[in-house]
Amino acid sequence: MNSGMDPNDDIPNHSPRIFDRYASSSFDDSQPPYPSLHSTNRRLDYMIQFLDRNLLPQQSSRHKSSMPEFVAKGGGQGIFALPERKPLHPNRPPYLEVRPHPLRETQFGCFLKTIACTDRQLWAGGESGAVRVWELKDLYEEGEEAAAAPFRESLAISSNGTGDAAVICIVQDVGNGVVWSGHRDGKIRGWKIDCESGGFKEGWCWQAHRGPVLSMVFTSYGDLWSGSEGGNIRIWPWEDIQNALSLTMEERHMTSLLMGRSFIDLRSQIAVNGFSSILNSDIKCLLSDNIRAKVWSSGYLSFALWDARTRDLLKVFNIDGQIENRADLSLVPDFSVEDEIKMKVVTSTKKEKTQSSFGFFQQSRNAIMGAADAVRRVAAKGGFVDDSRKIEALTITIDGMIWVGCANGLLIQWDGNGNRIQDIQLHSSAVLCLCSFGSKIWVGYTSGIVHTLDLDGNKLGEWVAHNSSVLTMATGAGYIYTLAKHGGIRGWSITSPGALDGILYSELTAKGFLYTRIENLTILTGTWNVGQGRASKSSLESWLHSAVSDVGIIVIGLQEVEMGAGFLAMSAVRESVGIDGSAIGQWWLDMIDDALHDMMERKSKGLMRKQLHPLRRFERAGSRQLAGMLIAVWVKDNLKPHVGDIDASAVPCGFGRAIGNKGAVGLRLRVYDKIFCFVNCHFAAHLEAVGRRNADFDHVYRTMSFGRPSNLFNAGAAGASSAVQMARGANAMGAQSVEGMPELSEADMIVFLGDFNYRLDDVSYDEARDFISQRSFDWLRERDQLRTEMEAGNVFQGMREAAITFAPTYKFDKHVAGLSGYDSGEKKRIPAWCDRILYRDSRQTLGSECSLECPVVSSVSQYESCMDVTDSDHKPVICIFSVEIAHIDESVRRQEFGDIVRSNEEFRCKLQELCKIPETIVSTNNILLQNQDTSILRITNKCKESIALFEIVCQGESTIKDDEQASYHHPRGSFGLPRWLQVTPAAGIIKPDHVAEVSVHLEAFHTQEEFVNGFPQNWWCEDDRDKEAILVVKAHGRYTMETRNHRIRVRHCCSAKKIDPKPRDSVQVQGNRLHRADYQRLSVSSDVVDHLRRLHSP
Repeated sequence: MNSGMDPNDDIPNHSPRIFDRYASSSFDDSQPPYPSLHSTNRRLDYMIQFLDRNLLPQQSSRHKSSMPEFVAKGGGQGIFALPERKPLHPNRPPYLEVRPHPLRETQFGCFLKTIACTDRQLWAGGESGAVRVWELKDLYEEGEEAAAAPFRESLAISSNGTGDAAVICIVQDVGNGVVWSGHRDGKIRGWKIDCESGGFKEGWCWQAHRGPVLSMVFTSYGDLWSGSEGGNIRIWPWEDIQNALSLTMEERHMTSLLMGRSFIDLRSQIAVNGFSSILNSDIKCLLSDNIRAKVWSSGYLSFALWDARTRDLLKVFNIDGQIENRADLSLVPDFSVEDEIKMKVVTSTKKEKTQSSFGFFQQSRNAIMGAADAVRRVAAKGGFVDDSRKIEALTITIDGMIWVGCANGLLIQWDGNGNRIQDIQLHSSAVLCLCSFGSKIWVGYTSGIVHTLDLDGNKLGEWVAHNSSVLTMATGAGYIYTLAKHGGIRGWSITSPGALDGILYSELTAKGFLYTRIENLTILTGTWNVGQGRASKSSLESWLHSAVSDVGIIVIGLQEVEMGAGFLAMSAVRESVGIDGSAIGQWWLDMIDDALHDMMERKSKGLMRKQLHPLRRFERAGSRQLAGMLIAVWVKDNLKPHVGDIDASAVPCGFGRAIGNKGAVGLRLRVYDKIFCFVNCHFAAHLEAVGRRNADFDHVYRTMSFGRPSNLFNAGAAGASSAVQMARGANAMGAQSVEGMPELSEADMIVFLGDFNYRLDDVSYDEARDFISQRSFDWLRERDQLRTEMEAGNVFQGMREAAITFAPTYKFDKHVAGLSGYDSGEKKRIPAWCDRILYRDSRQTLGSECSLECPVVSSVSQYESCMDVTDSDHKPVICIFSVEIAHIDESVRRQEFGDIVRSNEEFRCKLQELCKIPETIVSTNNILLQNQDTSILRITNKCKESIALFEIVCQGESTIKDDEQASYHHPRGSFGLPRWLQVTPAAGIIKPDHVAEVSVHLEAFHTQEEFVNGFPQNWWCEDDRDKEAILVVKAHGRYTMETRNHRIRVRHCCSAKKIDPKPRDSVQVQGNRLHRADYQRLSVSSDVVDHLRRLHSP
């Protein structure tokens, strides 16, 4: 081994990681600033809140003003068990909340779709075409957007009428400090941070494809590959990208012209190499195998393997590993060229075809084959494809294995030559993303679950990472970053699951009071069976007059808005095609809107006369109608930033569970990051139908599923984001959601309201009237069917209802005021409390206090009917809840997370131990190559305990001047190799006290290529000047992104002697150089180590 190594050739490369950012030295420039004054004040407020609640619990206003309640039996078990809530769940590693789950209503048109990470920055692209960037060193700091870490964002991109400009994929070119984004409008855009202004903007842009840019990758030779629809793959050689990057600001408008023509169309090259147009499916994934200098492209059920250097197609095979055969080109036409190229060919040959005696047959044949090609394209897009097996994600591990994730949850392992090794089924949900770092593989699923695996596919960890699908992952600064479908981003330590998780868990739990915030909220709920009538505005104001107080949210449920056989039948038809609502239902919504507006206006004017601030107004946020049942929610202006993700549901219970004359409609919304469900019910009628009513509730509770967004804050968000639904187990904190649990059981608070139709048993009409007139409600309550069934645990298990202090609300003669208005008709129906409001919060026991373990605690401050309203045979009922909500201030918690990492000695020591870089040495720092030589570079892991991981990149290439001095070393795309150099393998694992061998081979080119509209234009070019490349061997440990670098100068010697025209396969053996056959037989075993010691080191 070389003992005279230049000290500059063995330099640690400090990329940001947890430990680096919080070094204890006072001279460390990367140490974060002190928390802001605003953040410090928030922490003090939360601490005072905590002390007040724990030292003076008897002062709680909730206990003073709350009404007594009746609690139903049967709660807390089975499907009625409360969801488990903890600030940090022991089955999930502590995470860094880079961007908390944003409300869907705030994301219309700007949902984040993908992320990528450089060594210093985290990039994300969204629906608007804009990109945003986070500095990794600032991720613990306080930002401006809804508790997210500080970031910068570009302006949204206008598509200029050419289509949606949403970002679909992002790839980073670390070598040149540029990030490239692929867009739905077919354009590729380049972005670079402006160090002076701190901002950034689009620097380069060109039309790459006619369809969307679905995938991009930089190969090991610095070329940019992009994939689009219909199997279209285009390559932009590094030389052309370099020309674009060299343009001045004034010249960058020429990028579109320069790059729009200088591409290589791979599909047009397939026929030349003897392949037919067999790759017709969309290129969703491109993967660069830098270890072997290959590129993988995937369609829906097939792969193509390409040579990254020559760009030749090596192999085409399907997901089962079966190799696709070459086709006879004399029988199968080439349909792979882009439409504009087709048109040129057709135009140039049109006259010849018409003059040919075979013109008619040729045209017929072309038409038939064109139709066949169209069928293949449709099939490739999924029309005839087994969706459960579709390829969703690819990644390559450090040992050179390729892992593929499928829509059925299957993971498939392949070797670098496309041979199927094994398949693993660890989860039933679809795999959406794969990522690898060190000796681990990370898998993200549509269920929101993340798996960590070892290199053999054995599961190391599993947890719920997000409450929606995990779209993609990226690695950087000691974290695996996951982007959820709802737009949230979290960072997971690359050591997880591991010893560091326990330290963070215990420390963050102990500091919970510093980032726990308690919110107080008043919710007004109302129910009214309107009996197919219409109410006056005065009736609505009489019913909802309490809304002008400190109410923040209003939820109204109506029954029998409209009935009749014809209407019910039409409603069922409309429901089958996803349409709800009616003209009468809209009339009611508008009337309530107007009533609330007028009441707030009058109250505000009164306050202004008293020189007080006017009241904030309500805005309708969502609604749902099923036949005659209607539910709607209104939110006060100041609460809008904290209320959203509004979804709706409907469950019919009438006529075989198919018609909506009976059933329920529900709304689910997120309030301060907690889940609230409101369900408006109308159950079976008649005195004797107790069992049917119980069954109706059970059916609604078990089957209500919130699959349809209902949002009026932003009408576009409701229509455009149906895919962004809260996943099952929306607030689940454990390793995974409990299968088979109803969605309602996962809410932090549920409110059932409506005409439940429970009656009074063993009471005559006259007896009931007498007791009502004497206001002797206790005797009547003992005969209430609902209370009896709740006491027996047969219905509304675990629900609570405030004490009933108002007269029965059914049945009245219309337009007759007071208690004298009970049914005077022939049937004389017995009065009953049909109209009720019940709820369940997070309390396990009556005395539970609001905390992160019990996040929603409610009490009833008012429960009454409005006897003055006479527009229906039912009286409207209201129930006002005083709600306490405990939630996490993610900005403060993120800073606490950073403080623990910075100051906890146990954490720092363990992290430092895990992040040790094994000592490695290289056999030489200078390699001279000539006449297609091959040199063997040996990398030795001197550590006797830990494996060493290495990868080799090219820092730059230069031309040797006449004075034997190298010019500036220009880095290629993503530190790619020059085309005259082959390095194999370019990455790998070195066992303790073992040696890895790397072949460094010269493959000289004597032609200069330029591509115009996808076609090569070559000419002979013999450059006799020597060239030099700087290879960097980056060695690191299993858990660290910090590397120890070895720089190696590789010189391509052209001037020493004339090039020997030997066959390409011949290999020179000079000194330390080995025959390729010898190289292939060598490994890093102990036998090879002994053999290498006998060789002469250079």
